[in-house]
Amino acid sequence: MDVDVEVRFTPAGTPLAVRHEGRIWAVAADPVHWFARDAWWDTRLTAAVGSGDLVSIEFWQVQVRLGSNSALRTFTLRRNPLSTQWLLESISD
Repeated sequence: MDVDVEVRFTPAGTPLAVRHEGRIWAVAADPVHWFARDAWWDTRLTAAVGSGDLVSIEFWQVQVRLGSNSALRTFTLRRNPLSTQWLLESISD
């Protein structure tokens, strides 16, 4: 899927809401946070010393809803190494 989304965070760094297709989806349950490693050996990219973390992919899985009466959906969000843009990787009901 990999669609650009805007994510609003609490001051503590936890997702609060996701803007997807012009709609605001409020986070309705405790999100799950993890990191994975990029297969840097497959990219064949080189980087200068001190470039930063080139391999950590950040993920959040959040249960969201449009309103208090709407059904929950699960969004998996991803941010690639050195990127500031969040991507919506998948949606499930």
